Amino acid sequence: MSSQGTTGLERLFKAFGFSMQGLTAAFKNEAAFRQEIYLAIILIPLGFYFGETGVEIALLVSVILLVLITELINSGMEAVVDRFGGEQHELSGRAKDVASAAVLIALLNVVLVWGCVLFI
Repeated sequence: MSSQGTTGLERLFKAFGFSMQGLTAAFKNEAAFRQEIYLAIILIPLGFYFGETGVEIALLVSVILLVLITELINSGMEAVVDRFGGEQHELSGRAKDVASAAVLIALLNVVLVWGCVLFI
């Protein structure tokens, strides 16, 4: 499923289609991604409501999007490790733990940024 051999607008349309397939797969197969999407559906509009300047709105919204991006990378990493690392291996577990830690840091970043914008 690559867009190799295509150029220009056709390549962009194919790439967009692959991206939509990835979002759909993540939503269908990853409970954490679904939960974060539901959180984003609530928090993104609130970011527009509570943000008093363009910068505040951008911060409040972008940290939510960063969580979604990080979760997608985490899910991709887990899929690759599960696909190619059928046996238990210390490095496989470490890779999955590190990717999960990235999601945790992104979530803590949400708390930090929202707390600073709303309460300081």
